[in-house]
Amino acid sequence: MLKTDRVSKEFRGRRGTPPVLAVRDASIAAEPGRFVAIVGESGSGKSTLARILLDLIPASGGSVTIDGQDLARMGRGDRMRFRRTVQAVLQDPAGSLNPRKRVEQAIGEVVRLHGIAKGRSAVHAAVVEALSLVGMDPPERYLDRFPHELSGGQRQRVLIARAIVLRPRIIVADEAVSALDASVKAGVLRVMADLKERLDVGYVFITHDLPVVRKVADYVYVMKSGEIVEEGETDEVFAAPSHPYTRTLLAAALEPV
Repeated sequence: MLKTDRVSKEFRGRRGTPPVLAVRDASIAAEPGRFVAIVGESGSGKSTLARILLDLIPASGGSVTIDGQDLARMGRGDRMRFRRTVQAVLQDPAGSLNPRKRVEQAIGEVVRLHGIAKGRSAVHAAVVEALSLVGMDPPERYLDRFPHELSGGQRQRVLIARAIVLRPRIIVADEAVSALDASVKAGVLRVMADLKERLDVGYVFITHDLPVVRKVADYVYVMKSGEIVEEGETDEVFAAPSHPYTRTLLAAALEPV
């Protein structure tokens, strides 16, 4: 289980301005096989919390643990294992993929770095399997393509394949489908749901898209100004939101939820 316990993050202000508290006392939990969503407006602290969960930035207070082990106290070997266990899928696939590397190179280098497979044929087989898992069939059609030769949805599937090739237990997806067209978004979400069922992957899904949350999430946290103001099973929160901010978000949704 990946947990934060009263995590806070403070950023220094510019000269002459006070510090900015981007996250305040946030406690969340994610586990394999469970789709957890964090929702809120832009600037609510969602992405900062995601970066803390991924150990990309340190928390200013509180703790982040994986199966009870504190990230702040991990040595190099434990951190490598953590990075295999918790992977990221971000909003901008074009910016997350090296434009000079073909699909097989982009995924294969992750396999080699983490020692998932050794030898050219074993690495190739791992890449092919990962692409197949995300619905890029036949995989051989995509292996030699560069990112600019793929559609936005295909690039996002490559990012998911690059994450899933390590067999993570949890994927932190920060606005992973927000830039996609509705039909493409639906396809990527089906891939994520399928991986949850087939591989028992858990998700921390960061988004402002409430209709998507209602369709895919098991549990939802609502963030406002860096704080978790409401949480609960998705159906319960959508049916009877207790916080005024949650009611405002639901009322402002662009389509019925």
